[in-house]
Amino acid sequence: MSENKKIKVLFRHRSMEMGGVEKVVLSMLNNLNPDKFDITICLNMNQGELRNEIPSHVKKVYLTEGKESFSKNPFIHRLQLARRRLKLARILKNNTISDRILGNKKFDIEIAPTYSTFSAVNKSSNLASKKIGWFHSEINLPALQPLVPEIIENFPKFDHMIYCSQRIKEMMHHYYPDLKYPEESVVINAIPIEEIKKKAQEKIEDLPQGPTFVSVGRLHHRKGYHKLIDAHKKLIDEGFHHNILILGNGEEMKNLTEQIFANNVQDTFILCGNKMNPYPYIKNADYFILPSESEAWPLVIAEALILRKPIIATNTGDVGIMIKDRETGYLINYETNEMYDAMKVFLSDPELIARIRKNLDTIEEQFDNQKIFNMVEQIIENLYQQKL
Repeated sequence: MSENKKIKVLFRHRSMEMGGVEKVVLSMLNNLNPDKFDITICLNMNQGELRNEIPSHVKKVYLTEGKESFSKNPFIHRLQLARRRLKLARILKNNTISDRILGNKKFDIEIAPTYSTFSAVNKSSNLASKKIGWFHSEINLPALQPLVPEIIENFPKFDHMIYCSQRIKEMMHHYYPDLKYPEESVVINAIPIEEIKKKAQEKIEDLPQGPTFVSVGRLHHRKGYHKLIDAHKKLIDEGFHHNILILGNGEEMKNLTEQIFANNVQDTFILCGNKMNPYPYIKNADYFILPSESEAWPLVIAEALILRKPIIATNTGDVGIMIKDRETGYLINYETNEMYDAMKVFLSDPELIARIRKNLDTIEEQFDNQKIFNMVEQIIENLYQQKL
């Protein structure tokens, strides 16, 4: 297809910190057919570990610099953050500036991969473009409530809404049955199976001696790591030696570090920070654990399944669809005692672990990436036809 006949698609996203949504964005950028689509991604901030992972055929633009480009001097750094905040607010209020940064290009389709860019897409100066929203969150999550009015206001303005799981869609309709919904689709997250297995072969430092659990996630209160520390401490006190490695950064780093030292488990509960390639840690650990209060369709669970790790996970979002309890993993509620009980089982029941490992031999069969990419391409093409 000639360049001028390709469908012009714009993704608008906040930044590219390591996270599940960012991996979904990258999977779409890498796999949507470049012969059909002329793709641009616009970041509010050129920031995050994945900011340089955008494929070469995709044009990347950004509204402001990332903090990686700022001064290391704390005082100057704070001034630069404040200045950026004001600059970004001004750009987001003035389409003339953002349009100029985008080269005054008229896109056929504009996509908000998460609610943080819903307003930016819907307030686009390009009234002729078709707008797609992508929703990954449980709408009843307490921490989300301050943002819910704006999310709800934006929903009817989209031409199509994609949900990452059936549960997320059902929850929206349950809590807001009278909302005027656009066309809707459920598209689960794609899993780059061969890439995961290849990256898992990378050599890393030796993991701690003894049974080791690993978890990957942002250090946020709803990820449940504060509860996991308490469960870990109880097991250590009872003589069940094991280690827990957490891969990720976030606003709870200070609080979790203080809790770890208060419980004197700094040698066995280790905050490792972000890892550009978490897969060797998952592969080399004995078990994976996800203690989250809420999730939608957590990509990291699929990644751990692909690497055939016995998993303990809270039964939230679509986790119960991804994992069969006591067959391909172990489901629990978001309670410290259940985390403790489940880890104790993993540390003391080798027959269960052997059964789970055997069942994971054929786990790849439940993932069909091409079907996922085809669905998204079809949504975009249908909207483009409506535009003509």
